[in-house]
Amino acid sequence: FRKDEIEEKVKWAAEILNIEEQLPKRPGEMSGGQRQRIALGRAIVRNPKVFLLDEPLSNLDAKLRANMRAEIVKLHNKLKTTFIYVTHDQVEAMTMGTRIVVMKLGVVQQIDTPTNLFDYPANKFVAGFIGTPQMNFFDVTIRKKGASLETVFEDGQKANYKLAELRKIDEKYLDGEEHKVVLGVRGEKIKISDKGLKTSLTIKEVLGDTTQLFLHFTEDTKDFVACVSERADYNSGDTVYVNFAESNIHMFDAETEEAIMGREIGNK
Repeated sequence: FRKDEIEEKVKWAAEILNIEEQLPKRPGEMSGGQRQRIALGRAIVRNPKVFLLDEPLSNLDAKLRANMRAEIVKLHNKLKTTFIYVTHDQVEAMTMGTRIVVMKLGVVQQIDTPTNLFDYPANKFVAGFIGTPQMNFFDVTIRKKGASLETVFEDGQKANYKLAELRKIDEKYLDGEEHKVVLGVRGEKIKISDKGLKTSLTIKEVLGDTTQLFLHFTEDTKDFVACVSERADYNSGDTVYVNFAESNIHMFDAETEEAIMGREIGNK
């Protein structure tokens, strides 16, 4: 490139990244976020067909990470170029990705849109990775009884779910025999009422407009989290009754951990 071409490209990249005033500075004089933008600028001036970003925000503080997430999304929209972005942060993946490849130990678990990964995880690993707080998991046994699915939880409590309102379950689990599965439900989908599955409150965390209740069935079972919008008037040790709506339930094979439910509602 000629000198004038180089200057033009640098000016163009600096305007896109809003770092014109940083150009005279040395790296040691810049903040972490400014250095990240400079690094992106070095890639932009090459006009690549694909950008490869390997955890570019991992060393930034939380506020700056949020700002830079937005900047990278704006940049992607401006350049209309493919970005391959590696991250361990599922918030980054959900907010920035148009398609996400979830990997575990080098093996692809699922390739899908962010919303499909959230709504229809292919296995327990994906279900637990996507979503904050993590999806709650319960070791249960299920048995088809007429038009219902009898579900027995770890402490012996039972719940009957209408098969017609559950997502379609693999037929081999509906043969009338008992099957061990893992039931998953997200904390924000758990409903608190005056009847249902009986639990005890371990602790509660008030997060401004939401409250997280850490609950357990017995002292020997691990806590799970229910997220409620109101300022829940409970104290440690209180009894709390919870319900899971059929449309919010996920199920996974106890051994393979693969999802046993399809995407459509309704079982025969």
